[in-house]
Order: sequence, then structure tokens, then C-alpha cells
Amino acid sequence: MSSDHYFSPAPGTVLKTRQITVELHGQDRLLTTANSVFSPAHIDTGTEVLLKYAPEPPLSGHFLDLGCGWGPIALHLALASPEATIWAVDVNERALDLVRTNAASLGLTNVKAVLAADVPTDISFRTIWSNPPIRVGKDVLHGLMQTWLPRLEPEADAWLVIQRNLGADSLQRWLAAELPTDFETTREAISKGFRVLAVHRG
Repeated sequence: MSSDHYFSPAPGTVLKTRQITVELHGQDRLLTTANSVFSPAHIDTGTEVLLKYAPEPPLSGHFLDLGCGWGPIALHLALASPEATIWAVDVNERALDLVRTNAASLGLTNVKAVLAADVPTDISFRTIWSNPPIRVGKDVLHGLMQTWLPRLEPEADAWLVIQRNLGADSLQRWLAAELPTDFETTREAISKGFRVLAVHRG
């Protein structure tokens, strides 16, 4: 039995790719996924909820997809905002390769699939979208939030989707307590057992 998880940096399993058809930005798209990445057979329910309830992204700027997996959020953002630069960040090198493959297949040149350390430190984000990897544990999750959410530009928003029974409400309370005073966290939607949270920087 493999001990690989979708948050393993370099999955040790033999690569087995598959093609799936998913709807992104209003059209069916043929994309590539693989084993040892998150939700390889389809767009997972949480991401579907986020894509449904988050607003249209800004027209331009630097965007962040934190915990990008094989890329549905990053690809949606790139299709919706072709003038923006989308930073797709994950620890899983296989997932990042799939994002690059899928962006190329869609003719997208505005997606940068990278490890966190490869995002320039002087970049601020016009928006952050994330279906965060809850199963990494609270300490790691909180570290991710403390690292990336303060990099929002002023008057910008982050959109997060979290399963209710995996701690959405406690994360909302934690964000409200721990983020700087110019941040406000609100619950914007509830669907299929998930919460969509908006984090606004004033």
C-alpha cells in the first residue's frame, strides 16, 4: 500500500495519467489528471462550490491559487481573466506538472505553476482563491493562512472553501481572531456541506 498523499512533495507511485472532461468557465474542457493528486477523477465538490459562489475575479493583477492540485481553480481564473497572472502553488510536483500540461492544452500563457518558495516575495495578490488542504492539520493550515493572506493587496479579497465538518466554522473564528485588524472574514455561502468564506483586506 502506497503511503503517498496528494500533499506528498514527490509521489513515489508510477505515474498513471487520465483524461477527463470538466466544465470550466462555461465550457467543457478536456484535461489531464493523474494518480497521487487530489480528486483525479473529477472536480471535487468543494471546488465546485467555490467556483459557483465566488464572484468574477478582477480583470488583471497577480492571483493566487493556494493548494492548486491539478489546476481547476487556477485554470478557471486564467480563463476568466486573461490579463492576470495566476500563481498556482502546491507542494506536489506531480500536480504542478499537470497544471502546466493543462494550461498549455488550453492555450493559456498566464499560469505559473510553482512551489511556494518560487513565488517572488515582493508580489502582492489582487485575489486569492483556495480549497485549502485541511487534512495537513491545523498547525500547517494556520501557517498557510498566516503566510499568504497578509499578501493580499489593500481592498482585495480571498475566497476559501472548507467543509463544515472539517472545521469551517472554527477556521472562520480563528481567522477573525488572528489576522490583522484591517482584515474581515465573512461567510458568503453554504452549499453541499461546505462553507465559502471571504477574507477582505481593507
